[in-house]
Amino acid sequence: MYLFSRYIPRYTFSWLVKPMWLIIKFLHRAADLTLVPSAAIAGDLLAARVTAANKIRLWNKGVDSEKFHPKYRSHEMRLRLSNGEPDKPLIVHVGRLGVEKSLDFLKRLPDARIAFVGDGPYREELEKMFEGMPAVFTGMLVGEELSQAYASGDVFVMPSESETLGLVVLEAMSSGIPVVAACAGGIPDIIPVDQDGKTSYLYNPGDFEDCLSKLRPLLLNKELRETMGKAAREEMEKYDWKEATRKIRNEQYNAAIWFWRKKRAQLLRPFQWLAKRFFPSPQVN
Repeated sequence: MYLFSRYIPRYTFSWLVKPMWLIIKFLHRAADLTLVPSAAIAGDLLAARVTAANKIRLWNKGVDSEKFHPKYRSHEMRLRLSNGEPDKPLIVHVGRLGVEKSLDFLKRLPDARIAFVGDGPYREELEKMFEGMPAVFTGMLVGEELSQAYASGDVFVMPSESETLGLVVLEAMSSGIPVVAACAGGIPDIIPVDQDGKTSYLYNPGDFEDCLSKLRPLLLNKELRETMGKAAREEMEKYDWKEATRKIRNEQYNAAIWFWRKKRAQLLRPFQWLAKRFFPSPQVN
C-alpha cells in the first residue's frame, strides 16, 4: 500500500494518493506496532502522522547469504550477460524495469557492457533506448540462474531514488560484487556512511558525474572491485535472515505485546471503574 502511494504519481491516477494515505493511516493505527525496512520509510510515515513515533520500528535487513554467494560466478553466464565479451567490464542491474527506477540514467555510462536482469512495463522502451549499445536484456531469471547473474558481474548499479529497501542491493553485495547506488530511499540503510567506499559507493541522486567518478575506478581496477566485493560479502554475512528473524522474535514481538497490553488496559479502565462503583468489594472486618 505504501509503495502504491509512492509510485502512483510517476504513472497516472495521482488523485488516488490522498485516499491511499487515508487507508494507510487507518491500517497502521489499528496495529500495535509498525515495522519498516528503512529509516526513509519511517520518516515518511512520521511526516504523514500515520501512527505514533514510538510504534514505528526498524526491521533489520536480511538476505539469503547461501543463495546469493560468490561461488555462483559462472563463465557461461558471464558470456551470456556480456553478449560474448566476458573480458570487458560488466555492469549488472537486477529488478523490475519500471520508469520509476531511473534506468535511462545508465545510458550515459561509457565503456562497459550492461546486463538488465528482469522485466517490466518499461522494458520495450529501454530496449529501444539502448539499441546499438553493448546492453543485454535477459528477462526474468530465477533460482540458480539468478544467483549466477549476480555473481558473474563486476559492478551492480542502482540508480533508483525510490527504493524502500533495495533488496537487490543486499543480494548483489552478498554475491560478492560492489554496488554503486544513489544515496536515496532505503539504500543508505544498507550502505551506511561508515561503509561508503569500503563495501560499495553512494553517489548524489541525479548527479551523473558523481556516479561516474565512483563507477570508473571499479571498472578499470580489478583488484579494487575484488577487494570491495569481498568486504561487501563479509558485511552481508552479518545480516542473513536467521539474524533478522531472531530480532523480530526476541524484540519486536515483545514490543507489540507490550503495546497491546497497554491498549487493552486503557480500554478496560472505564469498565473496571464502573465495576468497582456498582459492585464494591465486600468489607472485611
